[in-house]
Amino acid sequence: MFTSQPNSRASSHEDSGFLERTFAEQQGPLTRYAARLLGDPERARDVVQDTFVKLMAQPPEAINGHAVEWLFTVCRHRALDVLRKESRMKRFDEGQVERVTAGDPRPGRELEHAETQAAILRMIDRLPRNQQECVRLKFQNGFSYKEISRITTLSVTNVGFLIHTAVARLRAEFAAQRP
Repeated sequence: MFTSQPNSRASSHEDSGFLERTFAEQQGPLTRYAARLLGDPERARDVVQDTFVKLMAQPPEAINGHAVEWLFTVCRHRALDVLRKESRMKRFDEGQVERVTAGDPRPGRELEHAETQAAILRMIDRLPRNQQECVRLKFQNGFSYKEISRITTLSVTNVGFLIHTAVARLRAEFAAQRP
């Protein structure tokens, strides 16, 4: 798999600190994404490791300008390959949620925010799988509809429809839960 020019490729990556920076920035989001697809953090770490190994084998110009999208696409394909190989699909376990919290001076606010976030993530878990994936790629990872389209191989229109439908359902369910 390696070409006879590893030094030129490696030096291009090293000059910009590309590999180190990309690994540091994307390991967490990729692992969470793969864990959601696979339902297993251990297998997710293996998939992410495979993804970064494939990245190291790529010449920088092949992924220039779209490295994050490329990583999520490769990670998704690898995770789906793992699922196909095992011949079974697993539902995501409730309670496997990522939480991002910021310091807040008001004592109860952080707990309230965490409870609200957990409730929304539980609602997302009840969406159809394709809607779950699109919503997470959009709102947890910040991808555009076009990028999500390329990652999932769905049309941009279909991605927009899935996200719109999911958000409308989440709003309605969330409003119904509020007193």
